[in-house]
Amino acid sequence: MEQISLIFQIIVAVSVLFIWIFRYDNIVIEFKHYGYSDLVRNFVGASKISISALLIMGLWYVEITVYASLAMAFFMLCAQLSHLKVKNPFIKFIPSLIFLIMSLFVASFNCGLI
Repeated sequence: MEQISLIFQIIVAVSVLFIWIFRYDNIVIEFKHYGYSDLVRNFVGASKISISALLIMGLWYVEITVYASLAMAFFMLCAQLSHLKVKNPFIKFIPSLIFLIMSLFVASFNCGLI
């Protein structure tokens, strides 16, 4: 279970960093589609990049992993609600749903729940 948790932690952190750094033009389009302001988009981006960095730091400082993974889970839940708000097809829900589940798994493992 520990190995799975570490793998999930790395996948979520690296994927979110990749998306917010290298696929930013898609993010701009999506946030306009959701009707969110540039300020909200920039806040979410800065938060997700920071949380991703904390997840990576959590590989060495385990005590921050629970908080970082719960924070990421919160943002992924918000992503789910945003997809619901604009009535996106289910296929659009899948990436953030998978990251939500992975983040909750990491948090649960690091809390000792599993």
